[in-house]
Amino acid sequence: MKRQEKKELIAKFATHQGDTGSPEVQIAILTDRIERLKNHLEQNHKDNHSRRGIMLMVWKRRRLLDYLKRKDVSRYEAVITALEIRK
Repeated sequence: MKRQEKKELIAKFATHQGDTGSPEVQIAILTDRIERLKNHLEQNHKDNHSRRGIMLMVWKRRRLLDYLKRKDVSRYEAVITALEIRK
């Protein structure tokens, strides 16, 4: 991910100025990384190290989504629709 793309994601999902650690921002960054790795794995289907990495990222994103759902359902649903994540 290029620095500019990451800044755009942070700006889009930040809850306040200078926000880089809120669940929304973390979920957005993880989703972008997962999508990029998914494309990599389509071409390199034997790359099991990257497959493990993507699974760890998916699990981390799932935990963040569960946390956000517990804390604020409206923010959770906003992130789900903005990132087009199932569930």
